Order: sequence, then C-alpha cells, then structure tokens
Amino acid sequence: MADNTYVGAIDQGTTGTRFIAFDHGGKVVGSAYKKHEQIYPEPGWVEHDPIEIWENTKDVVKDGLVDAGISAEQLEAIGITNQRETTIVWDAETGQPVYNAIVWQDRRTTDRVEEIQEEDKVEWIRDKTGLECDAYFSATKAEWILDNADPIKQQRARPKDVRERAEAGELMMGTPDTWVIYNLTGNQITDVSNASRTMLYNIEDLDWDDELLEEFDVPREMLPEVRPSSDEETYGSTDADGFLGAEVPVAGALGDQQAALFGQTGFDVGDAKNTYGTGSFYLMNTGNEAVASDHGLLTTIGFQRSGDEVKYCLEGSIFMTGAAIEWLEDMELIDDAAETADMARSVEGTDGVYLVPAFTGLGAPHWDGRARGTIVGMTRGTRKEHIVRATLESIAYQTRDVAEAMEADSGVDTTSLRVDGGAVKNNYLCQLQADIIQTEIVRPVVDETTALGSAYAAGLAVGYWSDLDSLRENWQVDREFDVQMDQSEADQLYSRWDDAVERSLDWATEE
Repeated sequence: MADNTYVGAIDQGTTGTRFIAFDHGGKVVGSAYKKHEQIYPEPGWVEHDPIEIWENTKDVVKDGLVDAGISAEQLEAIGITNQRETTIVWDAETGQPVYNAIVWQDRRTTDRVEEIQEEDKVEWIRDKTGLECDAYFSATKAEWILDNADPIKQQRARPKDVRERAEAGELMMGTPDTWVIYNLTGNQITDVSNASRTMLYNIEDLDWDDELLEEFDVPREMLPEVRPSSDEETYGSTDADGFLGAEVPVAGALGDQQAALFGQTGFDVGDAKNTYGTGSFYLMNTGNEAVASDHGLLTTIGFQRSGDEVKYCLEGSIFMTGAAIEWLEDMELIDDAAETADMARSVEGTDGVYLVPAFTGLGAPHWDGRARGTIVGMTRGTRKEHIVRATLESIAYQTRDVAEAMEADSGVDTTSLRVDGGAVKNNYLCQLQADIIQTEIVRPVVDETTALGSAYAAGLAVGYWSDLDSLRENWQVDREFDVQMDQSEADQLYSRWDDAVERSLDWATEE
C-alpha cells in the first residue's frame, strides 16, 4: 500500500457520529464529529432520528477528509462501528424509516420482558443468545415497532400494516451499522458482533434463530445478512456518483464495544478492556469458547475474521457512566465535564453520599430494568462537590461489580486493565478506578480505540495491514495508573455501595 493512503472509520455512537482517518501506524490524521438529537417522548423512552444520523454521517466523513487534507480516493477502505442494540426499521424501496430508532437505553418494553420472565423463558433465551432477557436488546424493540408504528400510506392503495409489510419482505431491520452500510452501499448487512446483540441470533449456530424469531414475531425476511467483522469479500462500495465521489470498499464492522477490544489489540484469550463512554463496557476475550456466566455477565461474540472461527467474549454492560456526568451538566451542578476532577479533589470524600446512576435501569450484574437513579446519605452539609465526587465514585464501583463477576466467571485474575473512551482523559477517574478495583489501569496513546478497531477490521480485510502482529506493534501506552489506596480502604468505600444499589432496585413500578 502506498504511504499516502489511509483507512477511514465511521463511529456512529449514542450521542453523535464521528469520522476518523488513520494511517499505517494507527495514528489519527484527521477527524470530525457531530451530535444528534436525543428524543425522549415519554419517561424511560429514548429515540434517535435515523435520517439525521445519516445526514450527519455524510457531513462528518466529508469534514474529516478535509481535516486530514486527503481525498476520498486515498481511502483504501471504510470500517463501521456503532451503538449496539439500537433498532431501526425502514422501507426497502424508499429507504425511509417507519419509526424513529429505538435506542439501547430505552425501557418501553420492560413489561414485555417481564412477561417472558414469568413464562420461565429466560434461561432458554440465554442458552441461545448468551444474553439476559432485557429491554436493552433489539428483539423487543423490533417487536414494538412492528406492533405500534403507524401504518404505511401508499399511493393508489390502502395503508398497509407495518407487520404485514415486514412479512412481505418490504421492510428492513438493523442496528445502526446496518443502517449506515445500507446507505453507503445499498446492501443490508451486519456483522456477527452486532447480530449477537439482537437477542434474535444463536451464537452457537451462528444464524438467526427461528424459535426466537417466532417468539418475538420478527420475520426473517426483514433481517440483514450476517457477515464476518473483517470481510475480505467486503460489504460493498460507496457510489462513485454519491456524496464521496469515489468507490471505497466498506470492509469491516464491529459493535462499538467489540471494536474497542479490537482497537486495544485484545486478540488473545484473557485480554480485557473497559470503555468509558455513555455507559461502560468491560469485555474479556474468551477465545473460541462461549463461556456461560454465573454472575450476571453476558456471553457475546467478540469478532470474526474472514475464514476464521468467531472469537467470544464475556461482557459486563454498565448503562450509565459518561451519561451520569452529562446528568451533572443537565442539573447545572457542573458547567463542563472537565471540572469534575478538581471539584472531586476539593473535598476529602463524599461525606457518606452514594449516587447510583440507574437512570435507565441497571445492567450487569444486577439486571433490573425498573431500578432508578438514587442518591443516599445526604445531610444539610452535603454540597455539590460531594455529589460530583459520588458520581465519579459510582463509575468505579460499577466497574468493580463487573470486574469481580468477570474474575469469578473466567477464573482469570485481572492484574492490568486497558481503558479507553472519553472519560479516561480524566486522570482523577483513572486513578480512582485503579484504587477501587485494586488493579493497574493502562491508558493508550490513541484513546479513540472504538473507531480504530473498526479501521483495523476494514484495513485487514483489504490488506492495508498484513496481520495482527502489525497491529500489536502500533499499540502504545500513554500512562499507567498504579494502585495507591490500601485494599482495606478500598473495601470499606465499596462496602456500602451494595446498600445504595439495593435502595434503587425495582423502583419504577408504575411504568
């Protein structure tokens, strides 16, 4: 490959969309980012406008190329990474969504999940998918759209029921990777990592599961083709007459958390990382074995390269970490996330305050869709600095919950944890995390590992990078955070976290 060629990554996230161009060394040469609207029609509901997401995607790709000072012709390939579980249904002929995207955080299908739990089908679903039965995943979201979206009006014909159109093969469904790939190439494709997050995909058979499709009444006809995460056949190419003005292969896709593991070069059994974004997601590579969890973790597909077996992971999904910091801004307790470190340092502790950021329920290891945000331990002496510090501590405590479950399930003692995501720029949080889980925290030079992972997947597929060893050579440490707190002090702080969590559980009984 020529020195003046690059690989692009589209990172379609929960709060916005980013494009980054990477060179052979895995270094960022240019980027652009654009937020999209968060839509909250009712309490516990979260939606995005798929059209806005696609328009923003086009904008950031063009702006990112300008920032890099390169042309689309210099891109050897494009990789896609995305917010997972978020569900979009659209018209196969017009490409128009039939409803807004229902976001992974959305809790509107909690009643449906509880019906499944009462029917004693939780283990049945877990055995097939590796997932907890939860409103987090795509299956109940797709079912809800098919049952509740307005009928589609057609010229010279009666309005057609959405489900009727889906059964006729006139509608498409996918997570945001599929939506972006479809708009880039015209092909309805997803990869194994994203398929494994739908609660419709059998992770052992590596196919859509007919029994699950029947349970959730989702027609197979509307589902995307499932392909490897790094695909030498590619998913298609951009249109030379389209917005890029060039034919660029789209050759890789990974759900955002699997992409971060790939970007952190977590290719081997036992490799682990934690990404601090809107939520936090702790993944450990378990190799060719799908390890079942006894401690509230998920078993999921990590990645697959063309011609290779799939690699599985254990995952701890934490719904609210970076979003808890955003909540502090929304409540005007801070003006900017960068303030949190100094505010937390300005007090000796939280003065007994614990904050449980269960704003959309609790994920691993608790899995309570009706849990809600809780602050306990306040007195008249409580100041906003205490609440800010308690919010940062809640991120560390939730990660320790998952870390302990991960060690119990895997039998692997974690001595070093690679971290990435926007929140790890906060040195205070990184040190706090090391202290609370009593494990070295390692932050890489390139912290946009989600985008980097999808670029690696696409670049490997087209030969831009030759093998995994060449990617390992790219990985560089920015800073290591060693444990500074005594185990006894960390344990004491953590000891009342479970008490605080207990008070948040099963709160939203009227939803």
